[in-house]
Amino acid sequence: MSINWFPGHMNKATREIRDILPKVDLIIEIVDARLPYSSSNPVIENFRADKPCLKLLSKSDLADPDITQQWLDHLQKDPTVRALAITTHKPESIRKLADLCQQMVHKKRDRATTITALITGIPNVGKSTFINTLAGRQVARAGNEPAVTQRQQRIELGGGLILIDSPGILWPKIENRNSGYRLALSGAIKATAMQEDDVALFAAEYFMQAYPQQMKERFKRDDLPEDGVPFLETIGKQRGCLGSGGHVDFDRAATLLISEYRGGRLGQLTLETPAMAEQEHVKVAEIRRLKEEEKEAKKRARKAAYKAKGQKGNQ
Repeated sequence: MSINWFPGHMNKATREIRDILPKVDLIIEIVDARLPYSSSNPVIENFRADKPCLKLLSKSDLADPDITQQWLDHLQKDPTVRALAITTHKPESIRKLADLCQQMVHKKRDRATTITALITGIPNVGKSTFINTLAGRQVARAGNEPAVTQRQQRIELGGGLILIDSPGILWPKIENRNSGYRLALSGAIKATAMQEDDVALFAAEYFMQAYPQQMKERFKRDDLPEDGVPFLETIGKQRGCLGSGGHVDFDRAATLLISEYRGGRLGQLTLETPAMAEQEHVKVAEIRRLKEEEKEAKKRARKAAYKAKGQKGNQ
């Protein structure tokens, strides 16, 4: 699967984040609790250096609670990071975060003290809804589609806390194939940028392996097939996703599975664990190393060809 979705405003937003970082005291990064690794923007991690970071695992009501706890423990191994699981169904816990921001920055608090926090996250991770809950009023536009916020805005929350809201940004190259599938499955990428049948096959095979009991209960099966295609065909027959001649409409079955996951109707399912993320991180580093070696080899070959051409011309 190839993901090609990096709107122009995301490139601009990335530059603006780089420019404003020296002026902020704290970074608040919202990630999806179902995919904390894949939804954490490596661009932000590269920019922030040792600046304090509050990582908020949103949509935690849709994630596997045991794995969410694994992620909280894993993320807080970094002494500059605090991690919390949040859900907009518990707004009172979100409103307490202003005090936590003050504690993390370690500024002496008085009437003249203000803390500026940059809030960032990938598209459709719940950033605007979080801001509105924290502010107790409608200050950020929220929606179910990615890329609703397209420009930076300054929000004064009172109590000495100022938020800089940046547009949801991805990164130009999603090198980890599994992360691409997870982002597409969660809705972080517009439907026009992905092939739903590929995403659904990835989801079906992962769900059968990681959450077989939930799949059996949801789709009323005593056993599960060995791979994703017959599983999607079973779902299609069961839910009436049929085309001409009574054959399963694979695209409709794929859309149905993705919709059921996003709506939480399959249960509390997490798409990755810290152990999986560490393994994939190593693979991505290897991919980057090989690409760099290939780039250098091509560069040397061009130089050698240019040099040989010059020598031939001088003969």
